[in-house]
Amino acid sequence: MKYYVTKERFDELKAELERLKKEERNEIAERLKRAKEYGDLSENSEYTAAKDEQARLESQIIEMENIIRNSEIIKKTSGKGIVQIGSTIEIKRKDKTFKYTIVGSQEANPESNLISNESPLGRSFLDKKAGDIVKIETPGGIVEYKIIKID
Repeated sequence: MKYYVTKERFDELKAELERLKKEERNEIAERLKRAKEYGDLSENSEYTAAKDEQARLESQIIEMENIIRNSEIIKKTSGKGIVQIGSTIEIKRKDKTFKYTIVGSQEANPESNLISNESPLGRSFLDKKAGDIVKIETPGGIVEYKIIKID
């Protein structure tokens, strides 16, 4: 699976992975060391909790390494004239105008007007150009958007 991310998000993921590998692993190793000092591991709840946390952390590290390995950095697309991942679009629905940036699923944040290329809305705009009418089926019926501008 390909993950589309901006350069900034890619750098954030790498920094977070480094933090998990260095700081979090060291903290859990310390917890395990302290818990072993309490004696019998079979009835040691601190040891069990630390082992569970260690398993969760290792799983998170593997997932982040996979995302980083399979990431493709979004390149700015201005001037191409069609909506692609990385495009910022201005659209109109009835009398309201909206502005969205199409991003990969790892960065989607609708509250910040960042919509995923995999979402029904984002997917509907891909490969369209300014002036196109895009019809999207929603639970409330068909909604029409007109693409005003592509940056």
